[in-house]
Amino acid sequence: MTLREVLHAHVPTLTPDSTVRDAVDKLDIYQFPGLILLNTDLFPIAVVTEGDICRAAQQHDSLAALRDEPVIQFATPDPTTASPSMEISDALHLMFSQGITILPIVDMGVFCGLVLRVDLMHAMFLDARPVQTG
Repeated sequence: MTLREVLHAHVPTLTPDSTVRDAVDKLDIYQFPGLILLNTDLFPIAVVTEGDICRAAQQHDSLAALRDEPVIQFATPDPTTASPSMEISDALHLMFSQGITILPIVDMGVFCGLVLRVDLMHAMFLDARPVQTG
């Protein structure tokens, strides 16, 4: 099974100009744990998670103070990406080894969706055949 079969294709994204407020609004509305920031060529340049925003709020003692700040300053730059043809087991291993929960999928240099680590774990269970006993 490949990432193409399990990726989320219609996901909210952000731009380098998006604010913390923009990110929080989209995280809330779409219930994703993180968002991909895309450049004008639709290539992933950063990933921002709810945790990134919470850590920034703690460091600044206020989420409200960050409202109009560019969210890219709190995001992880140059995210690891994968091809939609990658096997889910390989992608899950990649995510475990790098400690990431969100993996942007890029096809021919353009963002085409994302997978969450939990999506891959679930797919692995669905793809596994029951063990025959006796």
